[in-house]
Amino acid sequence: MTILTASASQVLLEHFNKIRQRTERICSPLEPEDTVVQPIVDVSPPKWHMAHTSWFFETLILAPNLPGYEIFHPQYAYLFNSYYNSLGSRVLRDQRSTLTRPPLRDVIAYRKYVNENINKLLQELEEEKIEQLRPLLELGLQHEQQHQELLITDIKYILGTNPMLPEYLPAPQQNPEREATPVKFLEVPAGKYKIGYQGEGFCFDNELGVHEVQLDGFEVMNRLVTNGEYLEFMRDGGYGDFRHWLDEGFAMVNLNKLEAPLYWVKQGDTWYRFTLHGLQKVNLNEPVCHLSFYEADAFASWSGKRLLTEFEWEAASQVYPPQGGNFVESEQLEPIAADPSAAGLQQMYGDLWEWTYSAYHPYPGFTKAPGPVGEYNGKFMINQMVLKGGSCATPESHIRTTYRNFFHPDKRWQYTGIRLANKK
Repeated sequence: MTILTASASQVLLEHFNKIRQRTERICSPLEPEDTVVQPIVDVSPPKWHMAHTSWFFETLILAPNLPGYEIFHPQYAYLFNSYYNSLGSRVLRDQRSTLTRPPLRDVIAYRKYVNENINKLLQELEEEKIEQLRPLLELGLQHEQQHQELLITDIKYILGTNPMLPEYLPAPQQNPEREATPVKFLEVPAGKYKIGYQGEGFCFDNELGVHEVQLDGFEVMNRLVTNGEYLEFMRDGGYGDFRHWLDEGFAMVNLNKLEAPLYWVKQGDTWYRFTLHGLQKVNLNEPVCHLSFYEADAFASWSGKRLLTEFEWEAASQVYPPQGGNFVESEQLEPIAADPSAAGLQQMYGDLWEWTYSAYHPYPGFTKAPGPVGEYNGKFMINQMVLKGGSCATPESHIRTTYRNFFHPDKRWQYTGIRLANKK
């Protein structure tokens, strides 16, 4: 067994504190009233996110492992459990906005209490015990990073449904206006590709089960689809042409009277879109975002192309390894245009999660872990589609080429976009 050195233990402690502090920074621009809003069932109030991530550490790490630990509040397990049936009953997801109490100040005190006790735990436990707890601690931190991205997308939806369309933060220094990056399709040769996580660090259980897939050769678009390209689809009557749509998608479009991506607003003859920096004119060269899988697939059909499968996306990332990306650390909080001077495959990391034409299913040999950890991924492996690559709201340290995000095909509030493949 590998034993953590004192310095390694300190690194873990600093890692914990750094990630926990980012959650507070994300919420710091909000007013208390912003933190209790839930416009749709998919969006959770920011206050709930702050408390739920603390409940995770308290329930799974502190209570079982820190001698003499006292639960912060006896009702918080019921209020802030998300979907862990093995850990008891909970407030239903669509009723989280009813939690006007506890007040925000109590949730902040709860986070401080949990942070102090995790620090105490890591300082007092023997190194061998910390080593045993490290996988669960890392899961808790990865879980918090997932909620940090959800916080950003949920805050955007909350502010985007406010009639005032308030900005979350002022726009950062603008990047120089980039020209359109010409479309190229890069070849990925036929062959066998290993799929799944093969490293030694952390990964989620849904990335395990390394297996080979045989792929035909295909071509992958060198960048993400832009607002300008998607606007051509709209002007050509794309939202009203059933020939390009899956039946469920076309029903969704008609039921909701959709005619543009989420957050797009037409004023006169000009399209604007709501961003975390307020309402801005649509930049035709930036990647189009906040699309459902159905919209992505309809655009691909209209283009005479198709979406990649998750296996093709992962194979493409092996042939053309991603080089950095627009992650949350850039503080852009919105996708940016591809660099026309860059070669190869761009925007595979960051900017936007890319819809794939792959259902979210287990890899060969997948097994659920015992206890509540087993509820983390496995029970959601039905009726959802896989997305790859991360977004401008994703922490850079959180992403891998094997990372499998997943959402139902009608969801639009995440930073989701399109990359095309040539039909071959």
